[in-house]
Amino acid sequence: MAEDWENGGFGLYIHWPYCEAKCPYCDFNSHVSRRIDQQAWRMAYLSELRRLAAETSGRVLHSVFFGGGTPSLMDPDTVAEVIAEIGRFWPAANDLEITLEANPGSVEAARFRAYRDGGVNRISMGIQALNDDDLRRLGRIHTASEAMKAFDIARSTFERVSFDLIYARQGQNLADWRSELTRALDMAVDHLSLYQLTIEQGTAFGDRYNAGKLKGLPDDDLSADLYAMTRDICGENGMPAYEVSNHARDGAQSRHNLVYWRYGDYAGIGPGAHGRLTRGPDRLATECWSNPDKWLNAVAPGTSEKPRQVLTRSDQASELLLMGLRLREGVSLSRYAALAGQELSQAAIAELTEIGMLRMAQDRIIVSDQGFMVLNAVISRLLSD
Repeated sequence: MAEDWENGGFGLYIHWPYCEAKCPYCDFNSHVSRRIDQQAWRMAYLSELRRLAAETSGRVLHSVFFGGGTPSLMDPDTVAEVIAEIGRFWPAANDLEITLEANPGSVEAARFRAYRDGGVNRISMGIQALNDDDLRRLGRIHTASEAMKAFDIARSTFERVSFDLIYARQGQNLADWRSELTRALDMAVDHLSLYQLTIEQGTAFGDRYNAGKLKGLPDDDLSADLYAMTRDICGENGMPAYEVSNHARDGAQSRHNLVYWRYGDYAGIGPGAHGRLTRGPDRLATECWSNPDKWLNAVAPGTSEKPRQVLTRSDQASELLLMGLRLREGVSLSRYAALAGQELSQAAIAELTEIGMLRMAQDRIIVSDQGFMVLNAVISRLLSD
């Protein structure tokens, strides 16, 4: 019998924790450092791959994702050696996707060719805005012109290129975003990630917001209108939403993120990296130490992870809903029941269907466009009975 994780496949996430500057909205585990020992990081990644390969030997690998931070600051030789080592440890799916995140300020043509030659076959670029004023407000260190040049390098080097934009920004109205989104769609190769600006506690934006100094943010109604317009325009241009914030041409969905959203297994390597690993009857939640120096020093003795947590069947079922309902394809009710040991509340499903938040498609529940705007509330109601 197939194990549950095989519904989503198996992927590797490799976290590079360094950036050239810390963006004020960012709550990721990223740091600025004047000196980075590339050789030490290379050896640490290779060591961690060996450790995790011993636990997951024989699994078919569907995706590798170099995230951060700014992985385009990594030495291309490090990336190439890590990819080569991965190939020695795991059999690869025929369509293995190897993604590297890049920021426009760290893009050079020769560097990108080296990443490609080392095995990277997809680039995800953090452009975030297409005008200089908003880039400055977002704390980005590149200009719109630099972003376009970097994007041109990426799409001339790789067949698969995605880029990110942030909307619902300070002072942004529907007409502004329509114009910018239309331009982005004209640029897009096969995938767009479009995120509403969220104010996270513990960030510079969070501090400014708490002090009443972050002006011009959209109210809830405008935010909802921006979201609805985004889905409509992208769909009309052949880039429909396949997840809450992600849009792609047919067949170009991010395979790595689909491992997460379909609740597969994934191994996390690097400071702060999370993972989900099935070992025998148990599904384990893994998390590496966040501090880069602490993680680096803990690799040699094999203590780079915090103590692992065994997830209960109920935990797993809840995570399946939290991840899977983000997708346009929804979640299998029979899979949920197999994990939870009981069916999802029929009363909750009926109630949410009646008010237009959910729909049924054979064995699957699928969130409606209206429901996606209040997704957390939908999931909370499903899990409340």
